[in-house]
Amino acid sequence: MTGLKLYQSVAPLLLLFVSFKTTKVQAQAVDIGDISELNGSAQIVRDKPYDANLKFAIQSNDEAITTNGRMAITFLDDSIVKLTEHSQLLIDEYIYDPDPSKSKMAITFGLGTARFITGNLNRIDKQNITLKTPTANIAIRGTDFTATVDELGRSLIILLPDALGLSSGEILVTTAMGTVALNKPYQATTVSVFESSPSKPVILDLSLDIIDNMLIVTPPKEEKITYEEDVSAKQESILDFNELDIDYLDVDYLGEDDLEFTELDINFLDVNYLEDLLNVLDALAIAEEEDALAQATSTQVSGTLLGKDPDTQITTIITGNVISLRRQVNESVQLDLDGSTSYTVIFIQDGISNVIKVNGGSDSVITITQSD
Repeated sequence: MTGLKLYQSVAPLLLLFVSFKTTKVQAQAVDIGDISELNGSAQIVRDKPYDANLKFAIQSNDEAITTNGRMAITFLDDSIVKLTEHSQLLIDEYIYDPDPSKSKMAITFGLGTARFITGNLNRIDKQNITLKTPTANIAIRGTDFTATVDELGRSLIILLPDALGLSSGEILVTTAMGTVALNKPYQATTVSVFESSPSKPVILDLSLDIIDNMLIVTPPKEEKITYEEDVSAKQESILDFNELDIDYLDVDYLGEDDLEFTELDINFLDVNYLEDLLNVLDALAIAEEEDALAQATSTQVSGTLLGKDPDTQITTIITGNVISLRRQVNESVQLDLDGSTSYTVIFIQDGISNVIKVNGGSDSVITITQSD
């Protein structure tokens, strides 16, 4: 009886437990912007690919992909991202809140060329905006810039001007090895891998039209495969081929269109502009270093050689904009001069005189006489 009473008292509790239903609360997706411009074909990948169209709602974790088209996305804070052909962009996170400190934006530029135009930055704290490519992180301070990524992940970052042609702000490009700042119109840097330092910033001779029309990434080539309608033809093997059955003289190869090549046959998309720009940047960096070296050695000296001159016993050293003349035999003398000015210097030591002209010499003569 005791066991039966215990069972009867527990049974309602078991029934109550079994009948209890748990419900899962799923966060509802929030629209964070929409497609504001569209020209050609593009897709938004979410749970599946969707064909892009104007006013298509954008959500966090969406991936924007363009093929033979261009697309612009406008976010709730009025920031705009524009994609050229054959580009990919992932919206890692976007939170819009009336409190700017709680708003966030995280975007990854994966492939192709994207132009980022900041909106009302006071709506999102700058430290909460994370923009990156496969090889670099980008911190913004109210700017308009482009990021270009090729198939190898190499990145080209260009700061664009504002409406007046002045600097639109500043961006910091950071890798594991260092950071460079871009704060002048059309100033650019490149990064090959995240473990290397960004290249020294240089100013490109470009325009917005050129940048907007750069097709950076070579699109994948479509392979068209023609299938025979006759099923039996598919089952033929190479052993069924008899070359003697073909009359090659019956084919007019000169009449085929494949031999004709006109301007219409040129595929400008096959040109890798990023490769060209990387070469340009390298050349500009080298030229800038050569100019700096030339400027450092632009001071002209006659009457003695640079370094230690065995004949005059004078050592000439140029450091930046300072030229130093030193002579030490029996007596010691050192004279430091401004390398941008002209001088005539006469050293007289123990009856031995040496006339040195700096930058062609001048009527102002510096005479130094030393003797026992």
